[in-house]
Amino acid sequence: MPDFKPGPLLSQIDSPLDLRSKFQEEDLPQISQELRDYIIDVVSHIGNSHFGASLGVVELSVALHYAFNTPNDQLVWDVGHQAYGHKILTGRRDAFPTNRTYKGLSGFPKRSESEYDTFGVGHSSTSISAAVGMAVANKYLGKEDLQHIAVIGDGAMTAGLAFEGLNHGGVTNSNLLVVLNDNCMSIDPNVGALKEYLTDITTSHTYNKVKDEVWNLLGKVSKFGPNAQAIAQKISDSIKGSLLKQSNLFESLNFRYFGPVDGHDVINLTRIMKDLKDIPGPKILHCVTVKGKGYKHSEEGNATVWHAPGVFNKDTGEIIKIAPKSPQPPKYQDVFGHSIVELAERNDKIVGVTPAMPSGCSLNIMMKAMPDRAFDVGIAEQHAVTFSAGLATQGLIPYCNIYSSFMQRAYDQVIHDVALQKLHVIFCLDRGGLVGADGATHHGAYDLAYMRCIPNMIVASPMNEEELRDLMYTAQLEECKGSWSIRYPRGEGVMVNWKTPFKKISIGAGRKVRNGEDIAILTIGPIGNHALKAAEQLAEQGISAAVYDMRFAKPIDEILLHEVFTKFKKVITVEDGCIQGGMGSAVIEFMADNGYSAQVRRLGVPDRFVDHGTQAELYAECEYDQTAMVKHAQEMVQKHKSISIAG
Repeated sequence: MPDFKPGPLLSQIDSPLDLRSKFQEEDLPQISQELRDYIIDVVSHIGNSHFGASLGVVELSVALHYAFNTPNDQLVWDVGHQAYGHKILTGRRDAFPTNRTYKGLSGFPKRSESEYDTFGVGHSSTSISAAVGMAVANKYLGKEDLQHIAVIGDGAMTAGLAFEGLNHGGVTNSNLLVVLNDNCMSIDPNVGALKEYLTDITTSHTYNKVKDEVWNLLGKVSKFGPNAQAIAQKISDSIKGSLLKQSNLFESLNFRYFGPVDGHDVINLTRIMKDLKDIPGPKILHCVTVKGKGYKHSEEGNATVWHAPGVFNKDTGEIIKIAPKSPQPPKYQDVFGHSIVELAERNDKIVGVTPAMPSGCSLNIMMKAMPDRAFDVGIAEQHAVTFSAGLATQGLIPYCNIYSSFMQRAYDQVIHDVALQKLHVIFCLDRGGLVGADGATHHGAYDLAYMRCIPNMIVASPMNEEELRDLMYTAQLEECKGSWSIRYPRGEGVMVNWKTPFKKISIGAGRKVRNGEDIAILTIGPIGNHALKAAEQLAEQGISAAVYDMRFAKPIDEILLHEVFTKFKKVITVEDGCIQGGMGSAVIEFMADNGYSAQVRRLGVPDRFVDHGTQAELYAECEYDQTAMVKHAQEMVQKHKSISIAG
């Protein structure tokens, strides 16, 4: 890895105190440029990181740490992939090249990593609620001089949780500043009425005329000392009097609204933030930014691609892809994307739904082919689920595609609005299992367990692309109507020729994929392909392992399990999900309920939060990769043979 060299000013900053004590306001533009250059240098080489979001808030990051007394003042970043500049300014500059690598820095703010990371994030729209809680707590503790700042993107503002935080924050009368980073993007372009509302504010000529007068007045606030509140009221009144339409959303929630301002004018931002510190109560500062700012290939190119481009040539903007030597299997998400279009062409009741992840889950394929039948509802998982339930009541068949870890945010809706009413909604849970560099906030470790305990829910996971297609096909059939959860992992599958004809799968039916005599390995999902390789390795050592692809965690294949426990006294279960409550637990429940006695070892995600790394590294750490399966099988079989010989 290259020896990354920060610029002459950035190299002197090991903490925000250095930023505040060593430099003047006129130095901030150069510091911002050096910070931007450093992010570009590192991310272009390591290639496993987010990119555009952090470039868009470089000036915001510098201004926030210059104007506020962090870490005493509480700075909360929303989502977190916009926080690279923040990390570099807060003592992690030299460690930044380890970002999102095994045992390296997390790609998101993390409380255990730094005192400057006041709140751990990864999922969107949590910042306002967290900052409100901090503000209320410090008011109660008599620390009313502390500031509390939530930095939230306009995409994250579409989630219900953000509005819940605003609703409560507006009546707390605490030192709370919400910085709205408005760039019209989350990962894909934003959708919805809020986007249109912010566009109206940003482009209003009347608004901007009054805005200039307001900022001229605001610049004098700090000189008024105890009269600052009166000045702030005058500012508020001037906005309301001229621009009732534009100001009514945030003002109606009792937030003083300021902006929009240029989010890339670091000196002006710093001065504004210093003045806002003197205005008590809840406030919103609306900053207009450009995602990927300062890197022309990102600014002029596809912002979705430059959200996380991988390795690229920083000079030419060429995204570097290593050409495969032979045809490669597709990503599971693309199998979903193409298969739902095929199914929708056959069945005009099928529609697709995603909460702001059309590219990530490949629903964009259907959105292009059938724009009137595919819906991006914004970062709003709860709405996505209940919206799907509403579609189902009218006879449509929604495939609601949500990342496994994001589905956790809509759990009540899954139970109350879908399963309880026995509605025909098909949840396709992308990123099931350990996802890699995104780490603990994004691992889809729990869906097998949390879906399995819900009545009326069918819970399945395919071993390969063919099974994914067949499960998607089966789920839309009239005779298979019900609430479905079909989960699959991040990344590539195992089949080059994957466009197989659709076939119906019997609900609850697994299959034996390899015969064996000494031990049975029961798997669910693509981890079963690792089990097949483990069985081959065991065969070379004289151990005969049978492999069963259970396919369904609920209803589980009882006929298959009767066969397993009648024949085998040594059983291993393997799943790319949490051990507690998952498929392995279902197997043990069956064994106990039916009076069988066998030694069963469950392999999967242990009862702890797993950090980031490659999927292979994390499978090995959690001991359910091929090597771990072989080791456990050896231990169990050899111990059994030793006991038999001794007996």
